[in-house]
Amino acid sequence: MKFVDEATIDVVAGDGGNGCMSFRREKFLPFGGPNGGDGGRGGSVYAVGDRNLNTLIDFRYARRHEARRGENGRGSDQYGAAAEDIVLRMPMGTVITDAETDQVIAELLVPDEKVLIVKGGDGGFGNLHFKTSTNRAPRQKTPGWPGEQKKLKLELKVLADVGLLGMPNAGKSSLITAISNARPKIADYPFTTLHPNLGVVRVAPEQSFVVADIPGLIEGASEGAGLGHLFLRHLQRTHLLLHLVDFAPFDDAVDPVAQAKAIVAELKKYDQALFEKPRWLVLNKLDMVPLEEREKRVKDFVKRFKWKGPVFQISALTREGCDTLIRAIYDHVATLKNVVPDDPDPRFDEAPTGSAS
Repeated sequence: MKFVDEATIDVVAGDGGNGCMSFRREKFLPFGGPNGGDGGRGGSVYAVGDRNLNTLIDFRYARRHEARRGENGRGSDQYGAAAEDIVLRMPMGTVITDAETDQVIAELLVPDEKVLIVKGGDGGFGNLHFKTSTNRAPRQKTPGWPGEQKKLKLELKVLADVGLLGMPNAGKSSLITAISNARPKIADYPFTTLHPNLGVVRVAPEQSFVVADIPGLIEGASEGAGLGHLFLRHLQRTHLLLHLVDFAPFDDAVDPVAQAKAIVAELKKYDQALFEKPRWLVLNKLDMVPLEEREKRVKDFVKRFKWKGPVFQISALTREGCDTLIRAIYDHVATLKNVVPDDPDPRFDEAPTGSAS
């Protein structure tokens, strides 16, 4: 299935039905009185977060969603029927924004929670509604109220605890394959990952967290190089970023430190809040570095990169160091969730102290 994380749609709620002016006319009842009913309510449009969906592809082709109008009132005290509501099922993490005002209407963070997008118009009043002790033959009636309509921008931001960040071929897809149930495409050329992948990492039967893998960044992404910043929004809801570095590039002319600095620079250009998220350094592909050279090269990298946070040495291919990384991630994420249990999308600025290798 094609991955789509943006869409623009039109939603139109139904108008309310018109009220009816009618009088009761029966034999032997010359003063029957008014009996015109009210109009029915127009249909509203709701959005619901569905954990079984992971793309906005349905809204790329179905761009207009219009509810029916309510029935008009009738005589004989008959009120018009209300129109059925429309429920749009969207992936969890979808942000719904008014395209004209840029106001965020809703964020779908709770499964199966219904959010009103546009409200249907109320039905008009029939003359039965205006009957009083002094106005026994009212001839007033009102039309139905119009329903709301909006042009909406849908933007999907995947819900994950941990996000993988790095250059193409840094080993992000290999890592998420090694530690989770995700099976993204893996190849020996850049940009094999063309859309975000989510994987659930099981630490224990009752302990797990979700990892998001996005397409790799390269220097100049802010100017549109590579895939640009197209998928960085999917890291905005994460609690922790893992900065993966290819520690043993095939080309000796490639400097891993320069690549790592380029990633940090692009991250800062895109979003300051994302740049300030807790970020751990993960040096990958250490199986290609001789054992006697690892410690020296790691120290040299950390010194030149001027890194003061946690450092992990792993090999996604052989799973060396992956168990230590998984346990540290789970402990960190679990601590954050316990600190703010009611916030579905917390923003944490403090990085963990200490290091592991």
